[in-house]
Formats: sequence, C-alpha cells, structure tokens
Amino acid sequence: MVSSLNTVPAHALRRVVSVNGIIISQDAISQEAQNHPSPTPIAAWTAATRALVVRELLLQEARSLGIKAASLTDENGRRETDEEALIRGLIETCVTTPSPDADACRRYYERNKARFRSPEIFECSHILIAARKDQAVAFEAARGRAEVIRGLLLDDPSAFADLAATHSDCSSRATSGNLGQITSGMTTPEFERALFDLEVGEISQPIETRYGFHIIHLIRRIAGEPLPFCAARPTIECYLAARSTRTALAQFISLIAGRAELAGVELPSPRMLRVH
Repeated sequence: MVSSLNTVPAHALRRVVSVNGIIISQDAISQEAQNHPSPTPIAAWTAATRALVVRELLLQEARSLGIKAASLTDENGRRETDEEALIRGLIETCVTTPSPDADACRRYYERNKARFRSPEIFECSHILIAARKDQAVAFEAARGRAEVIRGLLLDDPSAFADLAATHSDCSSRATSGNLGQITSGMTTPEFERALFDLEVGEISQPIETRYGFHIIHLIRRIAGEPLPFCAARPTIECYLAARSTRTALAQFISLIAGRAELAGVELPSPRMLRVH
C-alpha cells in the first residue's frame, strides 16, 4: 500500500518529527511510506516515521563516534550509499553478538524437532492445457478441454499416458506426462496445494495456474524423515545468530534513543522494535 499526504490524518501531518533537533520532513516520510505495506495509510506513515527516526539516530551516533566505512558493492553490482556504509560501520563496531554454541543449537533442536524434516516427495504426472487468462474465450475453451479430458480419465484412468502424449502442452508429454519427483517449492502454489490434497492414485480436478489448466495424477508420496542434529545444525546456527543480532541491534537502538531528544514519534520497546 502506498501512503500519500492526502490520505494520512491531519493530526499526523501537523506533528513535527525530529531527532536531536534535526527535522524529518513530511515529504521524506511520505516517500518512505511506500516501503512499508500496511493495512491503513496511518499505519504505513507510522512505520515510515519510525524507520527514518531510527536511521537518523544511527547516523548521528556514527558521526559522533567518528565511524569511517567505505561503501561496499554486492555480487549484483549494487553499491552502498555513504549513509548505508556509515550505519553498517557503526553496527559492526558497536553491536556484537556471540555465535551460538553447540549446546544452544542442541536445545533449540530438541524443542523444535518437528521443524527439521526432509521434504515430502511427490511422484506425479500431469496433462497441461495451456491458456492465458487475458484471452478470455481461449481460456474458457481450455477449461472445457481439461474437463473433457478428466471425464475420459474417470472412465479409464489407464489412458492417462496416452492422453498426456496426445493432448498435453507440456514437454513432459514425451514421458507420458511424468514429472518425476517433486518437492515443495518446485511448482506453482496452486499445483503444490493440489498435490498435498490428493490421495495416491487419485486424479485431480482441472487445476488453474498461470500456465493454464493441469490434470494431475499422484503416483507416489514419500513422507519426509526427521533430520538428525548434525544435518539441522547449520540452519539452526544461522537462525539463532540472526535472532541474536536483531535483539542486540534493537537494544542498541533503544539505548541511543533513550539519551536522544525525540519529538513527534514514539519508538516501541526493544522487543517490539523492527529494524530494517
């Protein structure tokens, strides 16, 4: 959602927002609000105001400490702005968090074992009747073709391979529609939801995706297995390290905010503070 000056309540626009006397303009807040999708304009405005206040707090702290940091360029060629580099330098200098040790990782693993499983595997075939939704007549004709083909399959499920080879618009028609083994994230969300809902051996209703209509035959389903701690540990270490960093950064921001003169804004507690 994009917030603008004419959709934000007047009382918010009248409020002067400043950090140690440095005013954050309404234009800057309005522009920043575009980066904070929210259910209402005032929620986007509030989130944008807090984000800019936090940014100004960090920049003022970095400058007061004489932090120096050269801008970095990422693997895609995007270069940090001078202010982004300054904030990164401040965080690297002032915010330190210990790496999670084996005991902490083990405790998290034991409390959350259900999260650490190998993915469920589906072996399936499909018939795709390609269609574009912006071509209404052709789209409805494709839906009709898919329904006719499914009717034929209900009468004779053994005809799936022949019908896929004859009618499917997917390259998998060369293998009788067989897609091999699929795990979560490999297909469209609609296709994946249909797979999870099917029983082994069942043939789906025509499933609409951005590619058209799919008729899916679930051949086999292999349940995920619990991952041992050694396999789960790298993921747990990354998660716990990121969580500790977010907590430490929120506490650091709360500390410098506590000794700053803020006007026109209230920052949440460290626990609720979202740092971007």
